[in-house]
Amino acid sequence: MGKLANKVAVVTGASKGIGAAIAKGLAAEGASVVVNYASSKAGADRVVSEIVQSGGKAVAVQGDVSKERDVQRLFTETQRAFGRLDVLVNNAGVYQFTPLAGITGEEFDRQFGINVKGLLLASREAVKHFAKEGGNIINIGSTVTSLAPPQSAVYTATKAAVDAVTRVLAKELGPEKIRVNSINPGPVDTEGFQAAGLGDGDFIKQAAAKTPLGRIAQPGDIAPIAVFLASAESGWLTGETLLASGGLR
Repeated sequence: MGKLANKVAVVTGASKGIGAAIAKGLAAEGASVVVNYASSKAGADRVVSEIVQSGGKAVAVQGDVSKERDVQRLFTETQRAFGRLDVLVNNAGVYQFTPLAGITGEEFDRQFGINVKGLLLASREAVKHFAKEGGNIINIGSTVTSLAPPQSAVYTATKAAVDAVTRVLAKELGPEKIRVNSINPGPVDTEGFQAAGLGDGDFIKQAAAKTPLGRIAQPGDIAPIAVFLASAESGWLTGETLLASGGLR
């Protein structure tokens, strides 16, 4: 019996990267997992296949978390597949580093729509589906809120909002036995990280040099932290922001 036996978890943006690693980590501890994706059906199906082949339970559900109807359908499909909900991991997120002069309204709306609005919509809907014994919301923030790197004004603002929302919802939902915490990773070597051009040797060397543990993270470094927060072992934690950065801050 794993730490999350008989639990049901929704992981948004779980077709790749950190979300995929978290989905597989939760499943390995016994949770039935809904692998949400916006556009990468092949990636989500691959994550589901890996979970099922390892003896777990998972389904893929498409949905853009910035759209209310999609979010509602995501949780309706979760109930249809598994009959309950215990854990929500708000992992879906986008980023683009742009100088101040290059910021557009469209890019602002895109990042805030997914990173903040999507998190709030998913959390609001999850609360409707948690059982009377409560639930667990895990947000994925970022150390950019403390590092404040140049050209990240919009992205850093979205993640600062995630930090604030985590604290607010922990207080607001605590009486309903719903815990809310955030994991704030530093640089993580994901598909998105590579696609953004951050995977070149110089950037990784510089980031690793600034990190006390001497390297940047892999998705598998973040997943066990999510498992811990989803489990009863962290039952006295809520409103916390856990820096998962190898000491980079």
